[in-house]
Amino acid sequence: MKSADCRKIITEICRVILGATFIFSGTVKAIDPVGGGIKIEDYFGAFGLTALNPVAIWIAVNLSAFEFMLGVCILMAVYRKLTTICMLTFMSFMTLLTLYLAIFNPVHDCGCFGDAFILTNWQTFFKNFLILLPASVMTFIYHTRMTPAYTYKAYWFVVLFAYLFPAGFSYYNYSHLPVEDFRPYKIGANIPELMSFPEGAKQDEYQYIYEKNGEKKAFTPESAPAGDSTWTYVEAKLVKPGYVPPVTSFELYNDMGDNIAEDILSAENGVFLLISARLEKASDKKVDEINNIYDYAQEHHILFYCVTSSAEEAVKTWINNTGAEYPFLKADDVTLKTVIRANPGLVLIKSGTILEKWHYNDIPSEDEANAVIDRLLNSPDKKSGKENSPWTWIISCFTLPLLLVWIYDYLRNRRKLNK
Repeated sequence: MKSADCRKIITEICRVILGATFIFSGTVKAIDPVGGGIKIEDYFGAFGLTALNPVAIWIAVNLSAFEFMLGVCILMAVYRKLTTICMLTFMSFMTLLTLYLAIFNPVHDCGCFGDAFILTNWQTFFKNFLILLPASVMTFIYHTRMTPAYTYKAYWFVVLFAYLFPAGFSYYNYSHLPVEDFRPYKIGANIPELMSFPEGAKQDEYQYIYEKNGEKKAFTPESAPAGDSTWTYVEAKLVKPGYVPPVTSFELYNDMGDNIAEDILSAENGVFLLISARLEKASDKKVDEINNIYDYAQEHHILFYCVTSSAEEAVKTWINNTGAEYPFLKADDVTLKTVIRANPGLVLIKSGTILEKWHYNDIPSEDEANAVIDRLLNSPDKKSGKENSPWTWIISCFTLPLLLVWIYDYLRNRRKLNK
């Protein structure tokens, strides 16, 4: 095989790797723009840029759209030189950033694949340094060897469509709940089971440090000289972490300061949780629907609580503005944001199992609420019209326009060559 052919094959392989990685990364970020915004706020907090928190969601949406567009462009060899320059610049910056994260650990994970696929900072750095950065260098040097899928006249459409589609998809997931839930609190999950330790799960392994005559020595739990007064205990070091359950804590506190999470998770008649991490920022556009569901819960002896991390003043303001009569509970704001990506959002739980979740834009009206809720409580295995995966429809909506443009572009180019 000629060296030129070998370079072309390697370049095409690198193009596919970069394209697939960036499309996947952009997609999972677009699925959960609220989570992306939270991760960007973590970055702002680590670098002292908290003043930029209000634009975190906007950055998250545009970052996912840019990554997706860049992946499509390099996969289709659109604007080859410009695309490979952008790819190399982006990967050079991300490699340096992830090296900093790996060394100093200001953020526990970079969030490059959202909650779909979590990597440690060192894993992310090695992925960038050993795979993606060399691939971007290869495609930049030999960008002319990449075979384009379209002619130059169709490039503008591919770039524009590849940016607007994930941006619109991201906005949809922001205005409703994510079409795919990568977090533990997904529909059908049982919260007590998520907090339990399976039989045979590995426990944390520790070393116990003792000191004698100015000399420190590490012992296993079995060999530790606990009863020997000549040794002085110093500290315990975690050597190897054991099994960590998907949910480590789920606590809900009432006005008396009592944790009533166990009572809520064991409620056999069902319980509604109106969740708002920050009531002062919550939308009140569906207040009537929320109050109607509360009335329904009262009539059918179903528990209903509003859970928030906001201060008492914000709770009183919400009550005055909405006429809320339901009781309030307090919980950690990180937990609430993890349970549902809406402010407020409504969650229906029965015996600790999440039956359904609603974004405030999708809370059922009075006419349909009774039938929907009754069906969920009496037939918990049946979800409210969400059994079918939306991915066939989503992928078709993206690929079909590109395919039609490709056919038109091919036929137009063929006619031009024939002339």
